[in-house]
Amino acid sequence: MHGYDKHAYEPFAVTVDLAVLTLRAGTLHVLLVERGQEPYAGHWALPGGFVQPDESAETAARRELAEETGLYDVSGLHLEQLRTYSEPGRDPRMRVVSVAFTALLPGAPEAHGGSDAAQARWVAFDAVGPLAFDHDRILADARDRVGAKLEYSCLATAFCPPEFTLGELQQVYEAVWGTALDRPNFRRKVLATPGFVEPVPGGARLTGGRGKPAALYRAGPATALHPPLLRPTREGRPA
Repeated sequence: MHGYDKHAYEPFAVTVDLAVLTLRAGTLHVLLVERGQEPYAGHWALPGGFVQPDESAETAARRELAEETGLYDVSGLHLEQLRTYSEPGRDPRMRVVSVAFTALLPGAPEAHGGSDAAQARWVAFDAVGPLAFDHDRILADARDRVGAKLEYSCLATAFCPPEFTLGELQQVYEAVWGTALDRPNFRRKVLATPGFVEPVPGGARLTGGRGKPAALYRAGPATALHPPLLRPTREGRPA
């Protein structure tokens, strides 16, 4: 464009960061990488990296996830943009603006390091220590976002395999919300919500103990929950 001087502005970089969440043994886990390069070499961080000139932020997020963790073929990955982090000084190298994503992955495979990551590992959410950059904030924001969306959307089924029991679905809510739920009440609310889940004809799975096999369900056609499935308050009543 005539009269525009791109050198009149301080250059900055754009990166992507991913808060990848899954359930393992009923416990919320997050995918972390050990940084192999400065800054913060040897520290744990969220997977991510710089956006290349010829790619979108989402394309960069999927590429970085594959390169840094070895998760190249992740069917069922639910990826959505969280927010943008642009505070000056968040990266000691230069001015860096990061587009953060939340990724949900059912049945998460083992990960390994690659690219500039020394290793990658699934870590229980409550066992995560201090992270590099401002990744503690990003991770906390990701859990808050997912926890809120569980109330009003069908997002919980993205943590589940294609066919799941109501007990497995309840584990998702309990793990993300960090609270126990009343089983009969949860079951009643789920089955009373139009389009949330639908039964698998003839499907059942043994879940341990001496009880009969649990019925199997799959995600229904709904995208929003009416009425919402509200998390309990500290007094144990719905919010």
